[in-house]
Amino acid sequence: MSTELKNGFGKVYLTTNYDAANQWVYNNWIGYQTYTGITAGADACLIPLRENQCAYLLNDNRQVIGPWDHAVEWIVTNWADRASEQGLTHFAHVASPDSLAAHSAEAMHLGIGGRLQMRMFSDFAEAQAWLRAARQGAA
Repeated sequence: MSTELKNGFGKVYLTTNYDAANQWVYNNWIGYQTYTGITAGADACLIPLRENQCAYLLNDNRQVIGPWDHAVEWIVTNWADRASEQGLTHFAHVASPDSLAAHSAEAMHLGIGGRLQMRMFSDFAEAQAWLRAARQGAA
């Protein structure tokens, strides 16, 4: 089941769903991201993680426009701990290289440190392969 979140203009800025075949939650972020949208979206992805007792997250920022530095501190100090506490262990983050979104993601990656196994990717297939390998290693 997929969840769509829309901004004040009625545009979808995030779709999140549990991918049962791969046993991970997939987030597809789209367009410009506001602080309110990021916090609501990040919290929304905790629901399928919890409901499916899922330890793997594929976070796709390839369609994000602009930076989202305004929410990095909240993700690092609030969301990451809650995600980890409910069982998230592996976080694959995909962003177009040299994009402003990639720079925000790098700041998030540094802030999260060792609390989650997080890797940054510019290639979607590589991110999927890393999560599959992590899942198979845990089985």
